[in-house]
Amino acid sequence: MALFSPDTDIFCERDALREDYQPEEIVGRDQELQQYVSALQPVINGDQPANIFLYGKAGVGKTACTRYLLHELKDDAAEFNVDLTTIRTNCEDLSTSYQVAIQLINDLRDPEDHLQPTGYPRRQVNQWLWEELDGIGGTIIIVFDEVDHIEDDSILYQIPRARANGNLEHSKVGIIGISNDFKFRETLSSKVQSSLCEKELQFPAYNANELRDILRQRADIAFYDSVVPHEVIAKCAAFGAKDAGDARQSLDLLMEAGDVAVERDADQVTVKHVDEARELLERSRIVDGVAGLTQQGHLVLYALVMLHEEGETPTRARAIQDRYEIVCDRAAVEPLVPRRMRDHLGELSMLGIATREERNKGESGGRYYEYSLDTNPDLLLEALDETVDMVGVTDAIQKRLDHDI
Repeated sequence: MALFSPDTDIFCERDALREDYQPEEIVGRDQELQQYVSALQPVINGDQPANIFLYGKAGVGKTACTRYLLHELKDDAAEFNVDLTTIRTNCEDLSTSYQVAIQLINDLRDPEDHLQPTGYPRRQVNQWLWEELDGIGGTIIIVFDEVDHIEDDSILYQIPRARANGNLEHSKVGIIGISNDFKFRETLSSKVQSSLCEKELQFPAYNANELRDILRQRADIAFYDSVVPHEVIAKCAAFGAKDAGDARQSLDLLMEAGDVAVERDADQVTVKHVDEARELLERSRIVDGVAGLTQQGHLVLYALVMLHEEGETPTRARAIQDRYEIVCDRAAVEPLVPRRMRDHLGELSMLGIATREERNKGESGGRYYEYSLDTNPDLLLEALDETVDMVGVTDAIQKRLDHDI
């Protein structure tokens, strides 16, 4: 008997639930698609493409809509004899305009002609970039995903102005920037803002109804008939809407629930499978998130866990700083200054381990942030076991640990 055999009961095409799967139709984004189509219209007219910036949290459809519309745009461009080339670059690991330019050149060149990451004069790199782009000709759209990772904005200024500055003769280039940071535009210099951000589209979080439509669409492809009942779709959508309106989270949860059903040798995915899957994903997220923190990050987090267990959250950064310094003293570690400690609180908020809420008390109290845990403290203490052993426990922490036993 074979150790491995194809699944014939639950999954039909499991990859349809993955982030990189491109559905034939986009659901839940009618208004955004209409605005996006309008912004891309100059391409079909043979005009200089507009520069477009998309903003929204992770998992709200920015990249999926971009892939879908550019695919449609290329098909329509071919029909109307418009010479169109699209280039996509993920900027997650690119922090400078120099690195972005090198990456673009390598994307356009054959592998044997690729440049090394460093060692070339900036002017020469720019010249090579213009030569590669102008050698393509026609209309070129460059997609910069996670564009907010670029710390200097010179390339975002140079590319839109390349034709006007005489660097390009045969090509018309437009940029699509995709960012999770709603405030990224504010970090750009005024000259870049005026030349780059022609069209800006905001992608709001999905609501539960929109998530249900997305999950139903994918489930009909990913699972065999009658395997995923309505209540499973509704629960996965409700969790996603409650967390952040994130379709990616809901799809991950549905896929994990399907995996649990396969492990249980079930005929259907059930609500109980969804609950088990959520616990597994939460545990994995916390373990990975905590593992990626520095020692100082662990100490800041443990200070926040202590305050949570004592009923002292939400609380301001200065209260966390006081507890954090006590934690550092017990660990025989030099504490960070308040500003650097707040950076670690910001990282915890970004990871979804903590929440940060702005408060405004008017003229008397001013504006400030309050922090609280947004994660199961049992799982956090489990992930922080080495820190707990090093620092020790308070009565409140000990009470929770005893209760867990």
